[in-house]
Amino acid sequence: MTNTAPITQDVLTIPRKLPEGPVNIVGLTRDRLREVLIAHGTPEKQARMRVNQIWQWVYGWGVRDFAEMTNLSKAYRAELAEKFVIQIPEIVNREISADGTRKYLVRIAGGHEVEVVYIPETDRGTLCISSQVGCTLTCSFCHTGTQKLVRNLTAGEIIGQVMLARDDLDEWPTKGQGFGTEGPRLLSNIVLMGMGEPLYNFDNVRDAMKIAMDGEGIALSRRRITLSTSGIVPEIHKTAEEIGCMLAVSFHATTDEVRDKLVPINRKWNIAALLEALRDYPKASNSERITFEYVMLKDVNDSDEDARRLVKLIKGIPAKINLIPFNEWPGAPHQRSDWERIERFADIVYKAGYASPIRTPRGEDIMAACGQLKSATERARKSRKDIEAEAGL
Repeated sequence: MTNTAPITQDVLTIPRKLPEGPVNIVGLTRDRLREVLIAHGTPEKQARMRVNQIWQWVYGWGVRDFAEMTNLSKAYRAELAEKFVIQIPEIVNREISADGTRKYLVRIAGGHEVEVVYIPETDRGTLCISSQVGCTLTCSFCHTGTQKLVRNLTAGEIIGQVMLARDDLDEWPTKGQGFGTEGPRLLSNIVLMGMGEPLYNFDNVRDAMKIAMDGEGIALSRRRITLSTSGIVPEIHKTAEEIGCMLAVSFHATTDEVRDKLVPINRKWNIAALLEALRDYPKASNSERITFEYVMLKDVNDSDEDARRLVKLIKGIPAKINLIPFNEWPGAPHQRSDWERIERFADIVYKAGYASPIRTPRGEDIMAACGQLKSATERARKSRKDIEAEAGL
């Protein structure tokens, strides 16, 4: 039998076909699922209906066994079970912080591991998901940046993080209860702020988020999904057109001299180029505003002058500023700004007319806070010195 599984592209490798065997349907868009069903024998006239049925079972009710899909004939269920699988990443370890934050160590194909964080709040539950194993960007304040990039995650591995969190939270509706907005919403928001740069894995992130936003399944509004980028300028307009979710930017500095050091991608697309790309985003994506993420680093980017430059730079862009107290990790080259300094910075921004919430650190006791994610196996296996030597730094 000809393998109809999609071609994948791992970062730093040549394109390769998936191994022979049953096709994992998790991560396939509706169009791709229809193509694959037809290629495996589903009559073309029935394919659209079959996609709708399977989709609701997998993404609406969280079913992983074709035998449970009772509105399909027994013969068709058996045929599906022979040719397809419904597989998501495996939770290797789960830690729960004193504040209720959950951090999952998740194993994907090839034995690689990424981290996923669920943050419960009174009015929402936010899942911070990863898009790559490791990261290429080496931002100096980010623990993930000390881990060498291994590969991109597939669309199935990205949406699979959402599915495994819903498993752990026991929030899948039962059949007949309804799904999407009618079902439980312990997991009400997604932020692509975990390991990796989402816009360096654009196609897989786009497909996964299309699945997350589909109204007959997980059904999260695009306004409940936020993609965070360090500033991959050519992909920003594509994000507006093809995903349309909320956008956050890891900004962190008000001069190119400082941002070059904190966010090295700035050497390729500087602050002026980034801001030019951002000015059209809210209109193109119909988003209300852009979130500027700004980590507060003592004596680096936290002066009154920085605050004033920041509001001048973003003038005319619908925006809010998230001020992030630096979350320290072993060997970190920076320190958290003093609390009084953070509040002073926030006050200047607020008086200029921008919302400037100070993000409350969550999950610090389990290394689950912003900028702290790094898979445990990689932490144990390699020191920062080892990783820098491999990268030729």
